[in-house]
Amino acid sequence: MNFVFFVHSAASDWNHGNAHFLRGLMRSLAAAGHRVRSYEPDDAWSVKNLVAQHGIGPVIDAAREFPEFDMRVYNEGDPEIIDKLEVITADADVVVVHEWNSARIVGALADVRRRRSDLLLLFHDTHHRAWSDPASIGRFNLASFDGALVFGEVLRKIYRDRFGVERSWTFHEAADTRLFRPLDREKRDDVVWIGNWGDGERTRELEAFWLASARQLGHLDFAAYGTRYPRPALQALRRAGVEYRGWVASRAVPEAYASGRTTLHIPRRAYTESLPGIPTIRVFEALACGIPLISTPWQDVEGLFRPGDFAVAHTPDEMVETIRRLTEDEEAAAAQAERGLATLHDRHTCDHRAEELLEIVAGLGRAGSASQPARSAG
Repeated sequence: MNFVFFVHSAASDWNHGNAHFLRGLMRSLAAAGHRVRSYEPDDAWSVKNLVAQHGIGPVIDAAREFPEFDMRVYNEGDPEIIDKLEVITADADVVVVHEWNSARIVGALADVRRRRSDLLLLFHDTHHRAWSDPASIGRFNLASFDGALVFGEVLRKIYRDRFGVERSWTFHEAADTRLFRPLDREKRDDVVWIGNWGDGERTRELEAFWLASARQLGHLDFAAYGTRYPRPALQALRRAGVEYRGWVASRAVPEAYASGRTTLHIPRRAYTESLPGIPTIRVFEALACGIPLISTPWQDVEGLFRPGDFAVAHTPDEMVETIRRLTEDEEAAAAQAERGLATLHDRHTCDHRAEELLEIVAGLGRAGSASQPARSAG
């Protein structure tokens, strides 16, 4: 089959974790024998910021890293873009539209679907906006879509009840294990954090669980990678003794994890208070890289993981003690990492998600002609 993905960017993962999973999913579909293309606007915000700070090199490197699928751009401001989208998708069997696209593009693709009885059009959501900012999703014309792929069961229900999307599937993110894998490297860091500051969505938690731990465990080496750290955040890192190393490309993440003894997962408040069951992409990737993971509490209501795949610190004091234990007890750390890696490979690779997507497509039939109620897939 021919798959066409419309994404914010496949070329850049600067402040754009969605790119990690989307690139892995497209690579897995290509490995299964399908033709895959991605399209993104030629002025994508993530690309512009990446180039402004690091030059064009990382964009070229991304294209070389993922030769399995074809990355292309389009001019969203082109007055003829609506007609051109019909040409772009003329040979497509399945079009997947990520929620980080403009309403104009989403609407134009919905028009294409209405004129194409042989096309499947799927919406893909990997954010909490359907809950936190429903108007941003409500502006999309989803009535002409054949269904929605949503990265958590709680959000799938929102799509059904609030937006009337009856055909929707729980479609979690996963790790691209062709990229994210254990590496044998000398340990230079005790605690490695890879993530963005979070736009105020978890500032209290970062201070209480991460930076406070760094201050109390001053004899350990803490390192941080990520983008969009405001000046107060950088000052807080310095005061806590955390070395900030800036943006890291996804292809370099396995090296960063391999050099660390532990890493942390501190989810945004939306996922702990209102949207249980949704881990961030970093959980999958950390487990895939074989590094012991310590998480603050979140509800795994969908049973994605097994007890012991990662450690849970319910309080800041527990975080300090867990970091101390896993950095001192190499045997315990290795056992935990091995268990998490096994679960990841059993359940949560991009190959698994590609299989799930292909099952969804097969169930829908050509152009969604098969009658199918909303259900969970994965």
